[in-house]
Amino acid sequence: MVLKGILKESKDYYLQLEKKIRARLEGLPKGSVKKRKIGGKSYYYLQNRKGAKVVHKYLGKNEPKEIRVKIGERAKLSTELKKTKEMIRILIRAEGRKRRK
Repeated sequence: MVLKGILKESKDYYLQLEKKIRARLEGLPKGSVKKRKIGGKSYYYLQNRKGAKVVHKYLGKNEPKEIRVKIGERAKLSTELKKTKEMIRILIRAEGRKRRK
């Protein structure tokens, strides 16, 4: 019984953590920053996919360091989300097992 309670608490914790990570991911940009040289000048674009198409959004002439940081944060959060989902899967599987007599 004690073990079931611990498993349930752990699962609830990871489910809440998953929601928080997903909420943080919503506000971060997807894709990568690409630099293009046009007429000898550099221009920066945010490049990502929308379905099968690759979309470019103009960011300006100056290097967008803030967006690069946010993209890096997104990558870390995505990795954390994968680990969290794996833990949830393991806990659900562990909760469902019956004890052998």
